[in-house]
Amino acid sequence: MLEMQIQPRFQETDALGHINNTVPAVWFESARDPLFRIFSPELDVHNWHLIIAGYTVQFKRELFYGQQVLIKTGVRRIGSSSFTLWQEAWQEGELAVTAETTLIHFDYQSRQSIPLGDRHREELRVWLIES
Repeated sequence: MLEMQIQPRFQETDALGHINNTVPAVWFESARDPLFRIFSPELDVHNWHLIIAGYTVQFKRELFYGQQVLIKTGVRRIGSSSFTLWQEAWQEGELAVTAETTLIHFDYQSRQSIPLGDRHREELRVWLIES
């Protein structure tokens, strides 16, 4: 799995003293950059080929300010024009949040999905994990 360290910022905490529930989704998106580069190496939003079909986030425990968070990302499924990612947020050795996101290879001009190419499939397979 791809790994990325996050240092939570004070502004990401909420009135209850832990990381706000909206923050992990932002961290997960940031951790997807290496996979975005498979489709847009320069991360050029004018030459973007992905759209989110949906995502789910499950909270296992709270996350706290002052302790690093490890984000892990892997590919769970590769379809004909879409793929599904599995992500985890770990803090102090404990799993805190999981997410599953389905992305579609997309042509914004025609507003339609397009098949994944062989190169895309090969590069995604590198990060394939068992369900």
